[in-house]
Amino acid sequence: MARPMTPALLELVAERFRVLGEPARLRLLQALRDGPASVTRLVTATGLTQANVSKHLQLLHGTGFVTRERRGSFVEYAIASPDVFVLCDVMCAQLDDDVARRRAALAATR
Repeated sequence: MARPMTPALLELVAERFRVLGEPARLRLLQALRDGPASVTRLVTATGLTQANVSKHLQLLHGTGFVTRERRGSFVEYAIASPDVFVLCDVMCAQLDDDVARRRAALAATR
């Protein structure tokens, strides 16, 4: 049974979706899918600037999508819960289905 959503809970869920709505943040999450990484490594992996990576990681950390741990003079970031990829996988599956339906519709008109 679906959990009833209060206005406060709806706002919290919407905030998380807003955070995930930025392609740069999704790129960072994808880069972290392989394991923990420093900002320097994430800059290399994503092609984003150091300032952008740091800004986006702060938002991802603040909303609980990533954790951070100091390792000497570096901070290493990691995925807080792999459940975030469930959302991504569901969306990718929906996009695949949509593309397949559109291709079938186009093929039917030829």
